Amino acid sequence: MIDVTSRTGTVSRLTPAIATAAGLLLLGTLPALAQDPIGSTVAPPAADFSFLGLFLQAHIVVKLVMIGLIVSSIWVWAIIINKWMLFSRNKREMDRFEQVFWSGQSLEDLYRTLAGRSNHGMAAIFVAAMREWKRTYEGGARSLAGLNQRIDKVMNVTIAREVERLETGLLVLATVGSAGPFVGLFGTVWGIMTSFQSIAASKNTSLAVVAPGIAEALFATAMGLIAAIPATIFYNKFISQTGRQAQRLEGFADEFSAILSRQIDERG
Repeated sequence: MIDVTSRTGTVSRLTPAIATAAGLLLLGTLPALAQDPIGSTVAPPAADFSFLGLFLQAHIVVKLVMIGLIVSSIWVWAIIINKWMLFSRNKREMDRFEQVFWSGQSLEDLYRTLAGRSNHGMAAIFVAAMREWKRTYEGGARSLAGLNQRIDKVMNVTIAREVERLETGLLVLATVGSAGPFVGLFGTVWGIMTSFQSIAASKNTSLAVVAPGIAEALFATAMGLIAAIPATIFYNKFISQTGRQAQRLEGFADEFSAILSRQIDERG
């Protein structure tokens, strides 16, 4: 005869142990459920907020905007370095030429020294004026009337060429400085629009869904400012230096024209 009472007591004692084991087994499966791509407990992937990550995660339109701004920024800095070296070299050459010109050296000797070179600045003005001077005298002109006007025109044309050489590339700085922020703003608007589309598609307004798109959009704005700020600063600086050097060239041209006019009067 089977003792039912003893078996019932055994079952009642086993029930808490089975419940405990089942609970532990269930807890052990929770991590697997959290990692299940089909389950509703899947956590959204962590976004990469590094500069490279923001670029790679951006929409194709925002990527094109960023690439354009990067190329513009490199172009701007190339122009800045080139112009900085050009203005510094021009200033040194004008200082050196003025020192030689006012040292009392013969104008004929100075012309023979500079005639065979590629000259810029004051040296170019001097050579152009002296070439017109010598062309008139060596051509056996019977009258010197109009020589002074021809020399002035030659020097003015040379000054215009020198100023144009100094201003080359400054239009790029002005364009990037004025348009760069708006190009970056276009990338920002597009990125924010993409973020709103992601919210509508996922029906989730959490910060994890919105933050990556907004970060990409703001990154485009930052790149636009990075390109525009140095372009604007150095454009204003180089325009100011161009004006000062142009005034210096015009001042030398006026002084040299007065010297040649005096010699024309003495020979006339």
